[in-house]
This record gives sequence, C-alpha cells and structure tokens, in this order.
Amino acid sequence: MITEDLSHKLIDGKKVSLAIQETLRTEVEKLLAEGKRAPHLAAVLVGNDGGSETYVASKIKTCAGIGFGSSLFRFPDTVSETELLEKIREMNGNREIDGFIVQLPLPRHISVDKVIETIHPAKDVDGFHPQNVGRLMLGLPTYVSATPFGIMKLLEYYKIETAGKHCVVLGRSNIVGTPVSLLMSRNTNPGNATVTLCHSKTRNLEEITRSADIIIAALGSPEFVKGSMVKEGAVVIDVGTTRVPDAGTKSGFRLKGDVAFAEVAPRAGMITPVPGGVGPMTIASLMQNTLKAARNEIYPAI
Repeated sequence: MITEDLSHKLIDGKKVSLAIQETLRTEVEKLLAEGKRAPHLAAVLVGNDGGSETYVASKIKTCAGIGFGSSLFRFPDTVSETELLEKIREMNGNREIDGFIVQLPLPRHISVDKVIETIHPAKDVDGFHPQNVGRLMLGLPTYVSATPFGIMKLLEYYKIETAGKHCVVLGRSNIVGTPVSLLMSRNTNPGNATVTLCHSKTRNLEEITRSADIIIAALGSPEFVKGSMVKEGAVVIDVGTTRVPDAGTKSGFRLKGDVAFAEVAPRAGMITPVPGGVGPMTIASLMQNTLKAARNEIYPAI
C-alpha cells in the first residue's frame, strides 16, 4: 500500500495516460469534422490467457472511450499456424483496419516470429516487425513498441532529467529492454543518457544498479530490485506486472512489479507504482500509434 509520505515521489501513469487519451479524443473529433472516419484498432486473441484477456479488454474499452473503432478476433488455442497467418494477411488488406495487434503469448505450436513478420509494417502498431525495429535503430520515423514509448512519455511529462545521467536497464527483451535502451541513448529529450543494459549474465549487478541515476526494471521477476540495489534519489521505472496468487483478493491474485516497492520507494527520488505506473501508458501509447497509422504518418505511400 502507498503511504501518504511517499505520494510526492509517485510517477502516476494513470494520470498521464488519461491526459493523452483526452488529446486523442480531440484528434478524433477533428477527423470526424473533416469527414474522415475514426481510427480503427483490431486485436487477435488466441486462447484464454487471463492476463491477455484483461489487457485486450482494456484496449477495447480505451478505444470506445476516445472514439476509436475496434474489433476483436478470437481463436481457440488449437488454431493452426496456417489459419492464423491467413487471418493476418486478410487484415493486412482490410482498409477499414488501420492497425492491429496479435496478443502475446501464443501457443507453442505457433511461431511468434512468423506471426510478427507476416503483419504488414504499416499496420504493426505494436512496433514488433523487423522493419519497424530497424527504423527505430536508425532513428527513422517508426512505431515504437508501446511500453518503451510509454516510458519515454512518462519521463517527458514529469520533466525528469536524463541527459548525461547513468541509466541502467534490467532485461534485454525485444519488447522492452533493448528498445528502451536505444531510446534512452538517443540524442533526444528524454534521452542522451549513458546506458548500461544488464541481463542474466551480468556480473556485479548490485554495484552497477547502485551507480544508476535511472533504473528501468523489465525482467518479469517479482520484487527483484531490492532497496540495497538503489542509490538515494534514483528514478525507478518498474515495468514488471507478474500475477502472484493471493487468496485474499476477489480475483485470486495480485500484481507485483519487478521492484520491491516498500524497500525501494523511501530511497528513490521518483518511482512508478504497480499497478498504475507503466501499464496504463502502454495502452495510451498503442492508441497514439494507431492514430499515426490512420494518418499514414509512418508509411505515407500505404
């Protein structure tokens, strides 16, 4: 539970997300006033993973709230890879759908790489296609994957100084760790940080994290970052959202971040809570990418 004396340290992702959504709602009204249709986001959901169900439902609710159109295509976890790829190709050619996502994880018999590579780059609002990742690497206009994009927006909103700072990123996934390390090192604001990317083979990890001005934890390991790993005044961005069983809750679980909040928050200068930190920003960023897709901002020829 967040105590009153720590409230001034909180980086409130829910508040920032709502502000972005309000801006998007205004942009939709402008499009409609110009005689154009609202942006349309589609989602493909395979199976019944609880986390995926919650996340997709939140995306659809957000679309409705800001005036976007949305579609949800459900498949059983027994769907063949061929059938799923056929659906993706169909959506690629559907001009009424501006962008779409295939919710991960997928069943083991389906190749995630094949799925991602089959999505047309112009409709890849998750920013996972190799072409969009390559454009990110080169600093070209692209769809930045939603979680790293959301982290950068939080840093911008709270005017957190990043230039010349030491940023330690924990986790090297293609979805969060690697792209956010690129964004933080870029000659931009936020950005211009000196970045250390840590992973399971990193030695002297605590020594490295204690030297960090900014820690971005994206490991998927509940409460991995302890108070002893964080120097006084560091900014801590917690990306983790792991479901931990809890019989005392209605859902039977609760969300835990990668940071031991009770230990770290008193030492941190600013910190994101879980939930209510990075999570809401991921959805807001996905909506921003969908608006770009509707306007053909990244791929004008499409």
